[in-house]
Amino acid sequence: MPRVLYIATVHYKSPRWIDIQARQLREHLSVPYQTWTSLEGIPRSYSDRFDVVIEQHGEHAGKLNHLAREICHVAADDDLIMFLDGDAFPISDPMPVITASLEQAPLVAVQRVENLREPQPHPCFCVTTVGTWRRVRGDWSLGATWRTSVNTVISDVGANLRRALELSDTPWVPVLRTNSTNLHPVFFGIYGDIVYHHGAGFRSQFVSRADRARLRKGLASESLARKLLRYGKDRLLGRSWEHDSNVRIGEQSESIFQAIADGDPVWLTQLQHTA
Repeated sequence: MPRVLYIATVHYKSPRWIDIQARQLREHLSVPYQTWTSLEGIPRSYSDRFDVVIEQHGEHAGKLNHLAREICHVAADDDLIMFLDGDAFPISDPMPVITASLEQAPLVAVQRVENLREPQPHPCFCVTTVGTWRRVRGDWSLGATWRTSVNTVISDVGANLRRALELSDTPWVPVLRTNSTNLHPVFFGIYGDIVYHHGAGFRSQFVSRADRARLRKGLASESLARKLLRYGKDRLLGRSWEHDSNVRIGEQSESIFQAIADGDPVWLTQLQHTA
């Protein structure tokens, strides 16, 4: 029997990406697949968009781990499991890239090096075999740490998976950002020319670590900013900047979302071609 592609995706409180994601999966996937999801805070009427809906509560990483555990209970070792963020979807057939990547290593995933050089696999798009997930004891939780490009020590979703791959000597293939035009350093990303990740789809706060790092770099280059930092008044400046940035990025996010929802291809052309 041909192997099955199981897609694990989490939607939280808002159903706005559900039909978009389902439409893009139907349009671009060339293999049999099943969608498994969590719909916390979303009306049950949306359940018919998915093959399996599992009731869950808790953090994003824990939900992904639970979905993977349920999939592993019914799937064969050579079946594929794809982790896909609720605001992510294919923009072309990803299977050629997936197939070629899995010939090189057992796991392929987005790596967001643009976000202060994140080193870990990111769950916005990740594919591996069920057997590999079982063998490495895959875990999306944060816990293990790394040092960012601005010399801060952090952990984030995917940190423990990165460490599990290291401990088991399991290589993986990173899928990198391929935008020609970047409207934001982290959000609204195209990866490997096969998948789009909105990156701000389920949040009201849009300012990223990369945004804050750019602010600190800019402040450090100005004498007035250094005086403000000396007297602790940078907090007021920072709050004002963060509010203005949050409004601006939020408006940008909504504009792109509406274009995607309307089926207007201009949004994708804007990101794929140099302005």
